Amino acid sequence: MRASPWLLVPVAALAAPAYAASYLTVEEAQQLMFPGAALAPAFVTLTDDERAAIAAASGVAVPSKELHVWRVVGGGFFIADEVIGKHEAIGYAVGFNVDGSVRQVEILDYREAYGWEVRNEKWRHQFVGKTAASAVVLDKDIRNISGATLSSRHVTEGVKRLIATRALVLR
Repeated sequence: MRASPWLLVPVAALAAPAYAASYLTVEEAQQLMFPGAALAPAFVTLTDDERAAIAAASGVAVPSKELHVWRVVGGGFFIADEVIGKHEAIGYAVGFNVDGSVRQVEILDYREAYGWEVRNEKWRHQFVGKTAASAVVLDKDIRNISGATLSSRHVTEGVKRLIATRALVLR
């Protein structure tokens, strides 16, 4: 009796492949959003009251007290953050203009097998100009991406949370 060819395949080869990609470092994203500008670390530890206010304003829970914020010399802010895609973290960054509007959104790291389309520039550009007064709602003013629904939803929620954070905490 001949052995099945499947018996010769190592079990590890049958497991789902792992995907992880780092697209930009924090420093690269800072220079992409604010070319030539100096940025100074201004890390923030949110109080419980600030977290509650941000959650109330954005409708999104605030998972961490720690904010990785840089103040742009001459005005503006850069915030590096992460959200969970389906199972893994998505690292992203949001740049804010002096007036509090979104300047740019960049995906720093993506670790999921699906949903990487949130890196698409056209999709990320939908956030540009959004402020605390703007609706930032998936499937309404932010287009969803078929096949990347959870990534789209969670990045949108993260950006919405950071917009509220900028408005309420960062001055």
